[in-house]
Amino acid sequence: MRIQEFHQSLIAIGARPCHVGRINRAWLKGLALDTGTRHQKGENYFPLSVRNGLPPIAAQIDGLARIHSQHTADDGSLRLLVALADGQMVESVLLPRDGLCISSQVGCAVGCTFCMTGKSGLLRQLGSAEIAAQVALARRIRPVKKVVFMGMGEPAHNIDNVLDAIQLLGTDGNIGHKNLVFSTVGDPRVFERLPQQQVKPALALSLHTTNAELRAQLLPRAPRYSPAELVALGEEYGQRVGYPIQYQWTLLAGINDTQQEMDAAVRLLKGKYGVLNIIPYNSVEGDSYQRPSAERIQYMKRYLHDNGVLTKIRDSAGQDVDGGCGQLRARAADIIDHSRLLRRAGKTAAGS
Repeated sequence: MRIQEFHQSLIAIGARPCHVGRINRAWLKGLALDTGTRHQKGENYFPLSVRNGLPPIAAQIDGLARIHSQHTADDGSLRLLVALADGQMVESVLLPRDGLCISSQVGCAVGCTFCMTGKSGLLRQLGSAEIAAQVALARRIRPVKKVVFMGMGEPAHNIDNVLDAIQLLGTDGNIGHKNLVFSTVGDPRVFERLPQQQVKPALALSLHTTNAELRAQLLPRAPRYSPAELVALGEEYGQRVGYPIQYQWTLLAGINDTQQEMDAAVRLLKGKYGVLNIIPYNSVEGDSYQRPSAERIQYMKRYLHDNGVLTKIRDSAGQDVDGGCGQLRARAADIIDHSRLLRRAGKTAAGS
């Protein structure tokens, strides 16, 4: 479902723009859609036609997404496995300090070799209302003042729905524009479309290495920008909107944590309007990649910082519950598939 469809259904029951705006704000706060204003109860604020027509619409909105399971981590994050109306699942993460990481797709087509989400491929896009619904769900649990599109999916591959959600979150959702973060591997549509928006989000670019050949191996279906070209495009957008670019660097032991990479990163990023987020890899069983040692991670941060590159360590939330992005959904899918196999086996045995 798209946000425009939601609004059209409200208009069809007689809602005027002020009523649509009020319903938006209630929804995005995690409240009932018929919640009134500070000075008027809902039964006094909304016309009779809206009050009578709202329950089925509210039921449809509530059915867009529900929390299937919650996973609390020692770092203060809370991973949510969110079930959609068609039975597909995505992940959202409530982060410390009032942040929320949300998904824009079920699966992902980029196929980053170090990403669990990419292993499933792209299953479907999320509608803009399904994207916003993740914020509404999360706000029933904790305050949310920052939303990052760094969950499942490549936001640029679903750019219309993502930008519609960002527009709503940056207006009726009452989230500061620089606190809406659009993360991408570097799709050309991002650099064309984002500057044209009323709500211009901050930008996070998945860099991961300074070596173009290595980047093509790690991100096999990402657009073929060289790291230098990607940084130049990011610099232009950052200077235009006034928010520093966040360069993402998933840290893989022995691959992109070498001294050669660090020196090249200094040459590429020193003096740029941005910050380098190094994200130590969240190792999973049977994977060929490994997380660098704690000493190596700290050394890399100090070296880059001391040589003029603002660097922060951003651990993937929920590592102690094996909750790196895509892992919860993958485990749930395995359980569902296993249950189906057992049911089929039982039916076969019964029929023999």
